[in-house]
Amino acid sequence: MKRQTPELDELKIPQSAEIPDDVIPLFGQEKKDDIPSTTKIVYDIIMLGLLVVDLLLIIGDKILMSGLATKLAQWFGFGANLATYHEQYHLSISAIGGVFTIFWVAELLVRWLIAIIKKTYFRWFFFPFVHWYEVLGCFPALRALRLLRAGVIIKRLHHINIKVIPEKWLKSAQFYYHVILEELSDRVILTAVDNFRTQMAQSRTHGELVQSAINKNRAELEQVVLELLRRELSPKLEQAFLQEVGQKLSVDIGRAVEQALVDTPELKRYLKLIPIAGGLIESQITNVGKHIGENVTTAVNGHLFDPKTLDTLMINIAKGVASIDTTRPELQKLVGTVVDDALTAFEKQIKIQQWKHKAQLHL
Repeated sequence: MKRQTPELDELKIPQSAEIPDDVIPLFGQEKKDDIPSTTKIVYDIIMLGLLVVDLLLIIGDKILMSGLATKLAQWFGFGANLATYHEQYHLSISAIGGVFTIFWVAELLVRWLIAIIKKTYFRWFFFPFVHWYEVLGCFPALRALRLLRAGVIIKRLHHINIKVIPEKWLKSAQFYYHVILEELSDRVILTAVDNFRTQMAQSRTHGELVQSAINKNRAELEQVVLELLRRELSPKLEQAFLQEVGQKLSVDIGRAVEQALVDTPELKRYLKLIPIAGGLIESQITNVGKHIGENVTTAVNGHLFDPKTLDTLMINIAKGVASIDTTRPELQKLVGTVVDDALTAFEKQIKIQQWKHKAQLHL
């Protein structure tokens, strides 16, 4: 039955077991499920040897034919030898390079035919796209890409514990690669931070950044403020006013009511009109007023600091904070200071050269 071309949503990233053993691994996936046969191992070693010879001839010929080599030969007195190479050996080396090019083209075509016969890929024309570096490396102007195939073969041999390159060399290369990468990335990041700091120094840009940041995140700002108020402020208010402060406030208001009744001259004048019982009634009225004041204060506190009332208050406060006017100079200055401090701390961290911690390693 003829296979149908899959839809886009049916395609997926190939698993490690599905990757052909002669291509660059995708996304760092490695084939670990099966061990290559002896034939494949020997074939890889032979191809690697031929690639090394081919690349050495290419590099050597390019160096010897360069203007720099000519000047160095004149300075050190072996210009005649270099001229002999130019006249007698350059064409031979070029011919050998042409033979190698024909060989790589033929070898690539044979492998393509084998891939078609074995149906390695979903379509017969997928092979040159998967092995793009080998296809381009067949062109004389792009022969340097053959180095990439040599690297793929070396990596594949290392996975089966055939150490083509000493482990110490690999660790040293990896270390210096990370050194260069870190230094380059640090310079890029520091330059970007410096440019951003320059933009922040401009008042107009600063204000626009603050307004844009707050306007885009007002809902999140309101939610964060509300959560902080609910978690930090509400329990403290409830505890303070309903226990210690609330009780003291009710007692103070009760005493104030009592004192107000005592200091009311009209009440005393009217009570004096009542013979014998006037003084007793005055005492009872002030005592009742004191208790009324305490009870009213306790009831008001209980209502004001009820969890539902407090939550409503916190919601209104959070909305007020989120609706803050972003054009106020005080706010822009505060945000600018915070951003500048954050950038300074970020720059300080970036300037720490992490690779120096590994400088004492015996690589």
